[in-house]
Amino acid sequence: MRSCGIVVEYNPFHNGHRYHAEKARELSGADVVVAVMSGNFLQRGEPAIIDKWARTKTALQNGVDLVVELPFSWAVQSADYFARGSIKLLQALKCDALCFGTDSDSLFDYAEYGRFFIEEKTAIDQLFHELPIGWSYPEKMAEVVSRLYPKAKAFPPNHILGLSYAKENAMYEQPMEIFPLVRKDQGYHDEQLVIDQFASATGIRQAVLTGEDISAFVPKETQAEVSQCHISWSDFWPYLNYQLRASSLDKLRDIYQMREGLEHRLVERDLGSFSNYLREISTKRYTQPRLQRLLTYVLLQVKEVEIQMEQENTMLHILGFTEKGQTYLNNMKKKFTLPVAAKIGQKEKEKHFLTYRADQVYQLVHPMEQTIGRFPIRV
Repeated sequence: MRSCGIVVEYNPFHNGHRYHAEKARELSGADVVVAVMSGNFLQRGEPAIIDKWARTKTALQNGVDLVVELPFSWAVQSADYFARGSIKLLQALKCDALCFGTDSDSLFDYAEYGRFFIEEKTAIDQLFHELPIGWSYPEKMAEVVSRLYPKAKAFPPNHILGLSYAKENAMYEQPMEIFPLVRKDQGYHDEQLVIDQFASATGIRQAVLTGEDISAFVPKETQAEVSQCHISWSDFWPYLNYQLRASSLDKLRDIYQMREGLEHRLVERDLGSFSNYLREISTKRYTQPRLQRLLTYVLLQVKEVEIQMEQENTMLHILGFTEKGQTYLNNMKKKFTLPVAAKIGQKEKEKHFLTYRADQVYQLVHPMEQTIGRFPIRV
């Protein structure tokens, strides 16, 4: 069975995501569409608006055949590490192809860029370290790539992720065939909802929080889920505020990615709400996504050794499958290069304790079903 991998968050699953799954199957000629999906906390340091089990079920009802969880230690990371973990899982799942959305409107050759990055890694690293200290990581990488690889002219969010996927994919002996899919209609951060167009997940989340009708932009399954319960950072603000107030500076310094005296910046301000707090502590250098990831680490009290341990013990946690997905698992699992977990027991919990802890914290504000002992969703 030919398989095409996609990397997703589905925050929440909308009509554009269904289009992505359909086109991934069509462009790659795949029998099976395999999704690596972030769990209950996401790449930009946000809690998922809907829990991972509900998002899995909706995906399986709308074009995806197999959903595998991207562990917390890879999911809540900058683009490069997020891509590294995602491609690691898709390679372990023996996917033949990779399809991702891109904001680039040109016929950009991502496979060629991946090979370039491998060949010129020394020059790339050297130039990166020569750039001003005050620049953010995305700014530095954009400058490096634009100087050394002028074909990459612009750096919207999905294009940056595409570049990261491409270079990680190129590191493998048998890279997946790449099928970029140009994003239609709304941009990544667009909040406006326009009838007969695909909306962005950002716009849909904003509409949900303000009580607007989203029925024209999402499958009925997503609409049913968000009408019952929807989660945002504001729900976790009391718990985060407690951690910031109760932790000493020494304890905060032990948090993963707490660098350059950021612990002082985090505890000197308290403006009553999470949105005001985040706006106040953000700067050009310390961007909101970077700080949201850091605050997620504070919320969960994440240490670097825990990140390393979970990454070293990465496994394939199967969240759900269709009949086609189950057939693919049965046919291919002996060839997979990472351990497969159909359900999480004590042994798996110890190896992926960060992901388990993230689920436990998520349950503080959302009565999600337990992860321990739960079997994959079958559609």
